[in-house]
Amino acid sequence: MTEQELQRHMESVSLQFFHKPFLHRATFNTRLRTTGGRYLLRSHDIEMNPRYLDNFGLAYFIGIMKHELCHYHLHLEGKGYQHRDADFRALLTKVDAPRFCQAIPNTQKMHRYTCITCDTTFLRKRRFDVKKYRCGRCNGQIKYIQEEVLET
Repeated sequence: MTEQELQRHMESVSLQFFHKPFLHRATFNTRLRTTGGRYLLRSHDIEMNPRYLDNFGLAYFIGIMKHELCHYHLHLEGKGYQHRDADFRALLTKVDAPRFCQAIPNTQKMHRYTCITCDTTFLRKRRFDVKKYRCGRCNGQIKYIQEEVLET
């Protein structure tokens, strides 16, 4: 999805669920890590995390858009726009938006090694030259097996 498509989606979701126009900018922010989106109080723009679209799909992403639009419309109307406010919670239930996002599963590349002599296997984040190192258990020769992707 491009930024123009995100803008059009945000405008259409605002009209469909809130019956009010979205008059500011919606952009992607790849630096967001633990949140699905962010409403900016000063500029009234909304930043969205593109990893939620990639991991959970468009339907879940639209739920995050609705959540951020709740902050947006309540703030512009001068009502309680924070998570703890009753106005915010009531609007969330009215438009069926999630209060919090699911955590994105972390994936991490790991390198599997084994000792030729004692068959000890171990994982490392960084790949290293097996000719320069020996097994810490038996001083045997180490062999690189493969790169693995682990979910934590």
